[in-house]
Amino acid sequence: MGLAGLVLFIGLWKSAQAFGWMRPGTVPDPFRLPAAFLDEWRTDRLLPAIGSSMIHYVWGLGLGSLAGVLVGFLSATSRTFDDLHGWVARILRPIPPLAWVIFAIAWFKVSHAGAAFVISIGVFWVNYFATASAVRNLDPRLGELARAFGHGSFLRRHWTVTLPGAAPGIFSGLRTGVGQAWMTLIAAELLGVPGMGQEMNAAAGVGAYDAVVVYMLAISLVYSLSDWVFGLVEGRILKWRPS
Repeated sequence: MGLAGLVLFIGLWKSAQAFGWMRPGTVPDPFRLPAAFLDEWRTDRLLPAIGSSMIHYVWGLGLGSLAGVLVGFLSATSRTFDDLHGWVARILRPIPPLAWVIFAIAWFKVSHAGAAFVISIGVFWVNYFATASAVRNLDPRLGELARAFGHGSFLRRHWTVTLPGAAPGIFSGLRTGVGQAWMTLIAAELLGVPGMGQEMNAAAGVGAYDAVVVYMLAISLVYSLSDWVFGLVEGRILKWRPS
């Protein structure tokens, strides 16, 4: 059924291109994509673009995830910290990551650091709310049990009870962040940061929409590989979790 659905999708795509359902020249021929891929490969544009994107992707994902988990954890475990930063979070949360592009350019110029900064903001909020929710939803009796068995200190109790108990929810946020980072990354690159988004923008500027689709499929492939690797790591760390 999955293969049949893919064939139907390509057939619909080909029909839109052949019968001019969209503005002429804006829908690439799906059967020309292999040739477009080889052209991007042979002209040495595809791999450097992927490598450039991965630099700020990894940094933005790592920093945003780490900060989100830490702040979310403190928010859920410390009433003082939650009260202190609560209004700041309410003010900043509705601001989309791309709104920070202006300051990213002002502070970091058009660079990997600027793109990583924008990506980290989007990833931060995903992990912040996932971690805070996972910790707050733990059964409070687990904490009481930990104290009864001598795990009364803040660090020891949360290291041995809270973090393992909240781990499935935390990892769910981290996995969502893997995809969120790609969405923010491409949008940031459209503004000039080197990478796949910039190559897509350049190709669209000369009407090479088949090349645009090649980079879209490359993004899909890299994300699928990232998600698969993360799934393996998650499964190994949470192997105690019932299947």
